[in-house]
Amino acid sequence: MAVLSRSTKSWIAVALVGAACAGFAGCGVKGPLEPPPAAKAAGDAKLPDAHAAGQNSDAPPKPHEPFILDPLLR
Repeated sequence: MAVLSRSTKSWIAVALVGAACAGFAGCGVKGPLEPPPAAKAAGDAKLPDAHAAGQNSDAPPKPHEPFILDPLLR
């Protein structure tokens, strides 16, 4: 049975964590989020950009909901 030194174990741990991070970074679809098909059919405005939904959206504009940090953000 081979005994691994402490530095070898730490390098293996770093490599495994790096591989896991690289794997999770590759998950998902690149680009904007797509609303679920039922959202457009029901006319729900759930996106933050719904105030400028454009010509392709049947959703009504989303009303502004006040937030405590609005004076800093606007």
